[in-house]
Amino acid sequence: MENFWDFSVWGGFNIIAVLLLSLLAANLLKKSFKFLQVSLIPTSVLAGAILIIVADIYKIATGGTVMFDTAFFGGNGTAFLEMLTYHTLALGFIASAFKESGGKLTKERTSEIFNTGVTTVATYLLQGVVGLVITIIAAKFFIDEFFPASGLLLPFGYGQGTGQALNYGGIYEHDFGFIGGKSFGLTVAAFGFISASIGGVIHLNILKKRGIIKKTVAEEGAIHSEDIQREGEIPMQESIDKLTIQMALIAFAYFLAYLLMSLLGNLLPGMKSVIFGFNFLLGVLSATLIKAVMSFLKKKRVIKKEYTNDFLMTRVSNFFFDIMVVAGIAAIRLDILEKRWGILLILGVVGLAVTYAYNHFIARVLFKHYQEEQFLAMYGMLTGTASTGIILLREIDGDFKTPAADNLVYQNFPAIVFGFPLMFLALLAPKKPVLTTIILFLFFVVLNIILFRKQIFRRKKK
Repeated sequence: MENFWDFSVWGGFNIIAVLLLSLLAANLLKKSFKFLQVSLIPTSVLAGAILIIVADIYKIATGGTVMFDTAFFGGNGTAFLEMLTYHTLALGFIASAFKESGGKLTKERTSEIFNTGVTTVATYLLQGVVGLVITIIAAKFFIDEFFPASGLLLPFGYGQGTGQALNYGGIYEHDFGFIGGKSFGLTVAAFGFISASIGGVIHLNILKKRGIIKKTVAEEGAIHSEDIQREGEIPMQESIDKLTIQMALIAFAYFLAYLLMSLLGNLLPGMKSVIFGFNFLLGVLSATLIKAVMSFLKKKRVIKKEYTNDFLMTRVSNFFFDIMVVAGIAAIRLDILEKRWGILLILGVVGLAVTYAYNHFIARVLFKHYQEEQFLAMYGMLTGTASTGIILLREIDGDFKTPAADNLVYQNFPAIVFGFPLMFLALLAPKKPVLTTIILFLFFVVLNIILFRKQIFRRKKK
């Protein structure tokens, strides 16, 4: 029987409290120092960096003790941080999936959204190709006993963010013997956020010099009552709070996703780690199913009111994503990566360069009416998260007058369809990294033919 005063009872809470306190400290620093505001570094990334510095100081002061693995944090806090990163990825996506999808789309808008989704996957493939080329060469000529497929963590860390970098880093670590795979993936993801800030600030300053924008720090807009509660929704407070209902729906969707993953894992035991790595995707499918059932019941007048609220779901998803990023960065073990900093820095710099150049070219050719807005949104998302893309977009399109913000939301559907094979190729890479690189490159060429279909076939016709 455990006592309430034991660290085993308080360890998990202590970790969450420290994560939230670090976010407050990071927010205070950003408000206090203008260079941090101009840098556009997300507060959650800054909070994670603070915790890494504090943990390293603690380790030096105590002669090698890992701060988060002390009794105060339950004795295995690093594993708890990884667990938080894993779950908050899915919970954030589920909350986003419960939001309204908007009105009807025109043919032109459908084409732009489709192109955005294809661009997302094509960038994953480009990041994967250059990442694998770098790590295959490093493993063959420069670093003994290095994991050649580790370069494929570049698209998971940059393109998909902290959660997926942890998922696949963990698969490489547990299933393929890549020691430190989790920390490697999380560090790549952290470099992605830094790349978003560096590339974003450079581009914004270029636009500022050209006179395209007058400022580089977005102003907060007022929130109107209709943004908080729409007509026909359940009230904010009755016998059960409205936020509680949102959380219950999210939990229900994730519970269904767990049941589905367990079923698939039992049917395909050899694919269990991959199936549970898709927790965010199956969570989104479960949320979409629940939303469809609720919509059907409302049409049949079984449900009289709207139970989901976009404003609250946005707040909840942002909360989960903030926790995901700060926990993921805090879980990085710098000592494990001691001999790999050179290759990590090369991956980070090359990842920044190719993502910047490719997305700038795509935006200039395919999104001529709002090319700067589209570029900033896509570059931010494909080096960090969708939230990072929005941060950069707000610097030039604070009121979201262009369709760039909507493109980030709707592109998930074509991106999932085209990006699904990448998840399985990631399992081929440790066995046959060169073959995987060739397949990724060929897939990249095919997607670019699809992207530039109008330009290619129009020229042939002429």
